[in-house]
Amino acid sequence: VQLQASGGGLVQVGSSLRLSCAASGTIFSVNSMGWYRQAPGKERDLVAVVTLAGSTNYADSVKGRFTVSRDNAKNTVYLQMNSLKPEDTAVYYCYCVGQGRFAPFTSWGQGTQVTVSS
Repeated sequence: VQLQASGGGLVQVGSSLRLSCAASGTIFSVNSMGWYRQAPGKERDLVAVVTLAGSTNYADSVKGRFTVSRDNAKNTVYLQMNSLKPEDTAVYYCYCVGQGRFAPFTSWGQGTQVTVSS
């Protein structure tokens, strides 16, 4: 299963960005999808996750500013990021957990850079 992320870029403080990540390959079902991020010199941390049922969970630092959603028909997850801050600067990685034809899988996207300039 491959994940292709897009939508990153360089923006100013207070701006918005929308990240997208589409899963492709032999997928029987998708359970959870979401986003992590990694800033320079820091560990990769959870940003947001959405389950098949639509339940969501967010890091405290992004609650009220970021919204995660998914299109189950397209096996795609989105991250709408509003009111961006310099501390949101990081490489954002999407992930997907599901069931392939013969085995469960956990796949990661290649990462997309988000830079918030003050």
